Amino acid sequence: MRALTILSVLPELLDTNGDAANARVLAQRARWAGFEATIVPVRSLEELPSKVDAIVIGSGNDSDLLATRDLLAPLVNALRAWTTAGVPVLAVGTGWELLSWGVELADGSVVEGLGLVAGRAVPLAERATDDLVVESAFGRLVGFENHARSYVGAEASVLGRVLSGVGNGAKTEGLRMGSFLGTHLHGPVLARNPGLADHILSAAVTRAGGVYVRSERAAAVDSIAEAATAVAASALSLDTDS
Repeated sequence: MRALTILSVLPELLDTNGDAANARVLAQRARWAGFEATIVPVRSLEELPSKVDAIVIGSGNDSDLLATRDLLAPLVNALRAWTTAGVPVLAVGTGWELLSWGVELADGSVVEGLGLVAGRAVPLAERATDDLVVESAFGRLVGFENHARSYVGAEASVLGRVLSGVGNGAKTEGLRMGSFLGTHLHGPVLARNPGLADHILSAAVTRAGGVYVRSERAAAVDSIAEAATAVAASALSLDTDS
């Protein structure tokens, strides 16, 4: 099997909550499973590699929304081609919002999105800054949310159901469209949610011609994440059996 190529998009701009580390989580879990993995940071069209197996896009500051959108714009056709081909994409926070139809700001202005995925971000009455717990197809997901907008227009394709926190609003969280996953979960999300990490990694390894099996080293590390999830659930008075 060829080495995995994990794309980290605009890692300096889109790492406000440590989200660029999601690429490192994928690479490390791949190496523990016996695969070679390379992280390729991309800041321009010229830096795009010819083959990509997974793509990570983090969250940035609102003050950089326009600048980030303009940097993402030349990359969107390649991102669209890769998502159509089934390459797994994880986009967090503003990185996800800018790939939608648009971002509505509290002052009434709108940052036009790049239209890669359905839906748009709209202002919340109050900023959401607390633990977020979500029931999903990948198990219970936990993380920290820190966002001023909800997300509408993609209710039929959400990532999961909110057990505690705000998420998209209306008790849903995130977006799942084909191989694209969007979320408000920080942490970074893949370090705190190994089931989600392995879903992405399995898809990437399969595309590269291999079969992913979680390693013993990963299983040992995952027990720490699972214990943290149980503590968070207990603190929020949630059932810990999921």
